[in-house]
Amino acid sequence: MRNTRLFLLLLLCAFFSVNAQDEITSKLYDTYDDFKEVSLNSRRIKYNELQLIIDNFRNDNVFTIKKVGESIQGRNLNLISIGTGDVDVFLWSQMHGNEPTATQAIFDILNFLKSSQFQNEKAEILSKLRLHFLPMLNPDGAEIFQRRNILGIDINRDALRLQSPEGRTLKRVRDSLQAEFGFNLHDQSTYYNANLTDKPASISYLAPAYNYEKDINEVRANAMKVIAFMNKIIQKYAPGQVGKYNDDFEPRAFGDNIQKWGTSAILIESGGYKNDVEKQEIRKLNYVSILAAIYTIAKEGYKNIPLSDYNIIPENDRKLFDLKIEKATYNLLGENYVIDIGINCLEVETENNKDFWYSSRIKDQGDLSTYFGYETILAEGFVIKSAKVYPEVITSLEALKAKDINTLLKQGYGYIRVDKIPRKMLNSPFPIHIIGKKYKVPSLFLEPGINPTFFLEEQGKLRYAIINGFAIDLKAKSSNFINAMIFR
Repeated sequence: MRNTRLFLLLLLCAFFSVNAQDEITSKLYDTYDDFKEVSLNSRRIKYNELQLIIDNFRNDNVFTIKKVGESIQGRNLNLISIGTGDVDVFLWSQMHGNEPTATQAIFDILNFLKSSQFQNEKAEILSKLRLHFLPMLNPDGAEIFQRRNILGIDINRDALRLQSPEGRTLKRVRDSLQAEFGFNLHDQSTYYNANLTDKPASISYLAPAYNYEKDINEVRANAMKVIAFMNKIIQKYAPGQVGKYNDDFEPRAFGDNIQKWGTSAILIESGGYKNDVEKQEIRKLNYVSILAAIYTIAKEGYKNIPLSDYNIIPENDRKLFDLKIEKATYNLLGENYVIDIGINCLEVETENNKDFWYSSRIKDQGDLSTYFGYETILAEGFVIKSAKVYPEVITSLEALKAKDINTLLKQGYGYIRVDKIPRKMLNSPFPIHIIGKKYKVPSLFLEPGINPTFFLEEQGKLRYAIINGFAIDLKAKSSNFINAMIFR
């Protein structure tokens, strides 16, 4: 009888603990705008922008800010710490310079910790834990929005040789803290999907293996349990949009080694979310789920989560296109073929690495029935038609602005000649390609790697214009078009 009562009491405590954590999660989500760091609103964050924000925290005595290293080009690596507890939790972001989503979320979390709201919950966290944040581990790479550091190496494959100062700093900080939990924060390709679904893997997780056998000890098990808790959180706001990385052991990677060194390593990857180019919705998901994870670590609620909850997370797949065209008819050498076309809109950096434009490509074609698209056109019975060149030469961009481009598209024109194209102009803001007076448009020959520009004809009438990979419904008043190309 006593054992039964004890079991029921523990079950009741667990029930109320889970419900309390669900409640704080909802509050965190609903109040997010109160804490969002508004100065960070795009992915191309620069080092100097972060220093201005960090300086604001120096004046608050609840935070400790310490220089713990320098990048190859001499940019400071700062560790921001808060809390008085016995359990150390270490979070680092942007070891890949072009993966900044979680860096933004870290500063949202710091704003939360600095605020006067959620006093009871913060007291619980900060009395039990000491939190350490190392945002932007690779500031040199971030400056030019590239994955690798300025030496040209992947810091996340430098855990053994430690030839990069950034990698050495990460190892030194981990060792000095002997943190019980470590959050390894990254971005992943937007083309990952949750296995066998058309949903993007907006967030992906991994509790990395620490050996080739993929053994599960207490350290790795704790990481799995926290991830299972975070997955439950994300499912409330992005159902079906969570994936899990393959856990093959990578002996050079920091996550695998940090797990091996005794810190429960939690890899979080920010992927894609429809109509969220700057990943601001995913940033919010990071903020909510990481804070909720920190709270469950403080409350030790994760300990009651079965490992089976980690295993139900579907594995990542990479079968998403920006645009998928299904079963279009393509005439080649007098014969009709039915093909699918997968198109990706690829970012091209501007000179200062503060912005980008799109140069799209056909990624694949043929039977793509096992693939999905952020946008899909069901084109069965539609015929692919070449885009024509407008017969007149337009004298200037001002003259081009006066043209009714939508009417030109409905007439099948995808290219227009302009006499004087400004040299500094990199792309066309109009939904039609701008070409020079002598440029010869090649005949349409569909193959992976070409710029996707053509029309889809339905029952003898043009229905869609595909311009630089963007689908323009000729019956609609608007589209998601961003830019076309300039061919000089």
